[in-house]
Amino acid sequence: MATSSIDKIQYFNDAPTCACKVSLDYLGDKWILIIIRDLFRYRFTFTQFKNDSDEKIATNILTDRLKKLRELKIINFQLNNKNKRIKEYYLTDRGIELYDIIYQLQSWTIKNVDFNFSENTKKWKDFKENSSREDVIMTYKKNYINFRKKAFGF
Repeated sequence: MATSSIDKIQYFNDAPTCACKVSLDYLGDKWILIIIRDLFRYRFTFTQFKNDSDEKIATNILTDRLKKLRELKIINFQLNNKNKRIKEYYLTDRGIELYDIIYQLQSWTIKNVDFNFSENTKKWKDFKENSSREDVIMTYKKNYINFRKKAFGF
């Protein structure tokens, strides 16, 4: 899943800049990471993003963030075979690489924030407690790649 320099996203500022700031300029919006998280949960249509997530993203924001993620080549879509008006979104290899960030955010939150765990968080925490960091990340990435192959053919 290596990215060649030709495929790299071009940053909009030529001045020397901290890599953390650059990544936050692209990924620092909470909706961006929620959409990526939802894709790892095998949600892949606009309706699923809109209705199946507890966060209740507004339609205009969802449309904007999907467009931004496509421009960054983090996601792409195919049209549904039965209804060409339905776009089915998927993570590109560049997008799959972002699971490491999801892992770190969830790990930090579980360790440092007192909150009521969702069922997904409980399952993830249990898996994490019985596996190495590398195994958790590899499993989620591999499971998504298998899902993408089955659902999208590659």
